[in-house]
Amino acid sequence: MSQREILDRTAGEIVQALAAREVGALEVTDAAIARIEARDGPINAVVVRDFDRARVAARAADAALAAGERRPLLGLPMTVKESHNVADLPTTWGSPAFRGFTAAHDSIGVERLKAAGAVILGKTNVPPFLADWQSNNPVYGRTNNPWDLSRSPGGSSGGSAAALAAGMVPLEFGSDIGGSIRVPAAFCGVYGHKPTYNLIPLRGHSPPGLDGGPIPLAVVGPLARSAEDLDLALGVLAGPEPEEAKGYRLDLPAPRQRALADHRILVLDQHPLIDTDREIRAAISGLADRLDALGAPVSRSSDLLPDLAGQHMVYGGILNAAMSRGSPEGTTMTAHEFMNLQDAQVALARQWARLFEAFDVVLTPAFGTVAYPHVEIEDMSLRRLVIDGRETGYFDQLAWPGVALLPNLPATVAPLGLSAAGLPIAVQILGGHLEDRTTIAFAGLLAREFGGFRAPPGLS
Repeated sequence: MSQREILDRTAGEIVQALAAREVGALEVTDAAIARIEARDGPINAVVVRDFDRARVAARAADAALAAGERRPLLGLPMTVKESHNVADLPTTWGSPAFRGFTAAHDSIGVERLKAAGAVILGKTNVPPFLADWQSNNPVYGRTNNPWDLSRSPGGSSGGSAAALAAGMVPLEFGSDIGGSIRVPAAFCGVYGHKPTYNLIPLRGHSPPGLDGGPIPLAVVGPLARSAEDLDLALGVLAGPEPEEAKGYRLDLPAPRQRALADHRILVLDQHPLIDTDREIRAAISGLADRLDALGAPVSRSSDLLPDLAGQHMVYGGILNAAMSRGSPEGTTMTAHEFMNLQDAQVALARQWARLFEAFDVVLTPAFGTVAYPHVEIEDMSLRRLVIDGRETGYFDQLAWPGVALLPNLPATVAPLGLSAAGLPIAVQILGGHLEDRTTIAFAGLLAREFGGFRAPPGLS
């Protein structure tokens, strides 16, 4: 089996090949290391490399496989976002302030990946403090999009998505509070899943020195090159904190439907607060037409939909509080003001619950543009994006990711096609609270009907 045959398979297919002894874990790990060394130079995605320990773990996986042991990811090489703690590796969150910090312990998510048999090759690039849709920082430099090196791969899980798209790894572990899984997935043409809030523990995913209570809105979750691999990873990662597991267990509902035509679908291709590129709106509208032609009940509006403009204001208030904590210029408010925002969040979540009694999934853009050229302006308040010839505020585009974040809903991003310029376009699939398997399964059905991941051109 050639290196290409090994690494271009899905994570699930690689695990099956390992279990069938068609290939060895060390062989796959060596192939992934060689692929990183051959391809990552101009991309700069895998910025922390732990190849020696990965080979040790791969040899242990081969011994376990030979003894008949089977685990969900046994022998699978992968990387994780730099912000996840991995024991004895640096965690900087892209900030020089944390240069030299080495994690003493794995995050809960990394611990679960390792327990499932994953071989961790290293860590992928981020922006400083995970606060950008680019992945450029003073510690590791800039990550480039494998579809076009002059463009952003997205952020803050930009290194994650770029490594996947370039075929360096089959699975990744990211995080999301403002689209940080979904925007990179959209920009690089891969799959990403923002889980229901608190479905996967956050412990071990925080700036060095901080490890307290859960951060509002923030989640950690998988990226992959297939929807099935998102489901595979979710099965490993999801579940209560160890202390809570004494009395709670996870029992996620199965996907609501088995066929695309059986889904009740609401399609939104415009947001009241932001511009969305006409090519992206056309792609979403075209998908709606194809689903309608299959016989699926498709709606373009609903009185059940919450006020998206009002919801975005609540989201912005909570997000600013979460992201600016500890900063001298940070958002300040009284405890009661913050609790009022939380009350509004609960009310909106209940509205979404009523909507999902009438619909199975809601389809939206993941972002208002395709991957954009690298932005060099350091003052983010001065940055602009150009959409259909008009300049718009850079962070206005928080609106599309925020649709799922404020009500704590699961959202899966799936490739939808290419723009006229040959850049990936994606769709965001929202589902009801704790119905993560419905949005992931819908993404898989889309791939089987209309096509899924395609590799960027020019990879060698």
